[in-house]
Amino acid sequence: MTYYPPTQYLNLVILTVGSLFPLSLLAQPPKAMPMPVEVNAVKLDTVIDQVTAVGSLLPQENVIIRSEIPGRILTIHFTEGQQVTAHQALITLDAAEYQAVLAESDATVNLNRISFERTKDLTAKNLTSHQAFDEAQAKLEQSLARQQLDQVKLAKTKIVAPFAGQLGLRNISQGAYIQAGQDLVTLIDISTVKLDFRISEKFLAQVHLGQTVKIQVDAYPSETFSGEVYAIDPTIDQATRTALLRARVANSEGILFAGMFVRVNLELAQRQNAIVIPEQAIVPKGGESLVFKVVNGKAVMTKVTLGQRRTGDVEILHGLSVTDKIVVSGQLKLRDGVPVVIVEPGKPPMMPPMPMPMPMPMPPTKKK
Repeated sequence: MTYYPPTQYLNLVILTVGSLFPLSLLAQPPKAMPMPVEVNAVKLDTVIDQVTAVGSLLPQENVIIRSEIPGRILTIHFTEGQQVTAHQALITLDAAEYQAVLAESDATVNLNRISFERTKDLTAKNLTSHQAFDEAQAKLEQSLARQQLDQVKLAKTKIVAPFAGQLGLRNISQGAYIQAGQDLVTLIDISTVKLDFRISEKFLAQVHLGQTVKIQVDAYPSETFSGEVYAIDPTIDQATRTALLRARVANSEGILFAGMFVRVNLELAQRQNAIVIPEQAIVPKGGESLVFKVVNGKAVMTKVTLGQRRTGDVEILHGLSVTDKIVVSGQLKLRDGVPVVIVEPGKPPMMPPMPMPMPMPMPPTKKK
């Protein structure tokens, strides 16, 4: 039997393996396994630049009905909350006293007119002085003015609506005596409501009349109402550095009320065909925003500039083109240049076959 020392046996094994597999292949490092990732194509969409704010609703018209003269309320012609038309009668005051005063003025006018005509004839015949004629004329004109004033007061015993709208709650009762200027009832017009809100002065360069606003109120959380800006206050609030804007919002159904708190979205600009990607594709790193593109089966780290953010999406201003495909899942384990394999959401990755293990050489048989 032939005996082989240990060193000779090791050399024999190495020579045998070397004859089966080149040593150059054994010296190569193993190839990196492709990383499974999900990708999305870049999409184009319309992006709206907007600023959010809060505001309050105001009526289109709002007035407190007051009497211009004192008097006793004879008749109330409305019910609380009623819709009224322009010039519709609301309240009638007792006119007896004002009618009597007007009758007295009428009598005075008639007397002064007769006196004036007589003096006029005498003056034409040089039977009286011009001073007497002037005095008679002045008395007539004075009495006519007094008559006109009494007619106006009598007309004011009938209080009417200055415009069409809805009445509020009344503060008086029939038969009550009211003073001039006393509050009687509120009349508002909410067929269209006004919206007041403030925005930072830095947005003023992008604001102009006619811009669209969209509002939401707590009373109708699932509904959105639209309006447009029609006035901009030329004064900036020095305490808050904000500008006051006013918009009109249609309210044909009458469901928006004055004083409501609203959340406002003001559209500043629209960009057509903007590049938009899922927000989950963004990888923040050191104050920068990165995404991984898939190019020739490898992940390519790309710096991007972000624009408008929306629910689940983000606009890309610079860094991507419309033909790019980006990684949206699995990017947290990626590095620049790593091979990737694309998988469909919810399906296991199709990995390449594992290499076959290298066969081990058999030791030589011992000779008897």
